[in-house]
Amino acid sequence: MTARLPEPQALASRHGLGHLDWLEAEAIHILREVAGQCATPALLFSGGKDSIVLLRLAEKAFRPARFPFPLLHIDTGHNYPEVIAFRDRRAAELGERLIVRTLEQSMARGSVVLKSPGESRNKHQSVTLLEAIEEFGFDACIGGARRDEEKARAKERVFSFRDGFGQWDPKNQRPELWNLYNARVHPGENIRVFPISNWTELDVWQYIEREGLELPSIYFAHARPVVRKGDLLRPVTPLTPAGSGDAVETLTVRFRTVGDITCTAPVSSLADSVAGIIEETATTTLTERGATRLDDQTSEASMEQRKKEGYF
Repeated sequence: MTARLPEPQALASRHGLGHLDWLEAEAIHILREVAGQCATPALLFSGGKDSIVLLRLAEKAFRPARFPFPLLHIDTGHNYPEVIAFRDRRAAELGERLIVRTLEQSMARGSVVLKSPGESRNKHQSVTLLEAIEEFGFDACIGGARRDEEKARAKERVFSFRDGFGQWDPKNQRPELWNLYNARVHPGENIRVFPISNWTELDVWQYIEREGLELPSIYFAHARPVVRKGDLLRPVTPLTPAGSGDAVETLTVRFRTVGDITCTAPVSSLADSVAGIIEETATTTLTERGATRLDDQTSEASMEQRKKEGYF
């Protein structure tokens, strides 16, 4: 008996399409499933490379019509200014609605309380996200997470169910046989949808090259003052100043992922083009988060625990 191919893969195979074409077809299929099944979805857009890819996929899924969802960014207030400027400009170019909710708003309400002024805000994004979901009644949030990023993300379904408290239970997820997705939820529940779950970091960069997508400048090699923290490089910024015992070096670096300044580390690199980044990515032995995320180095801030609390 011949195994039945999932519909997007069958179409790609039938027309002799390549690896990226299949991944693109699958992601477009997922986005259209969200539009067909969900009443009030939103697409999480931070200005990072994965969400930039999601925007291109949404263009291919729905243009020339408007997107059937707004763009949503949960801003810690400690993001790199180059990325925030890119986020605003790209949303304006597309003519799509961008909703921004900030941790400062949650802090003003008292729903987020920092242990100290210098504490990383990254893990507290869960609270602001859940507040935005409640405010707008979103029943689905589309994100750019990929299974190759981190072991907790590898447990996610494409349509990942969250309960009425916004929490994720990896043992209580819905089967997705033959690419059949179930987005039904009761009021207050939510689905997180990850159309590029099956992509790798290399796939993302190859797609960016193929589509000629523009990116924030910090993804490419540039000189930046840093200090060494174990195996990681910590950028020296007003938010993350060098300590009294730190030796500041100016190195040529780039960012593999972008996020809160307090927890996102650059990597040493001379890659000043997408082609150069693809070459580096194809030969690296370190995962994207393992090489760049300062907040993933402690069990207290583990990804799985944060996801159970409502994180992306």
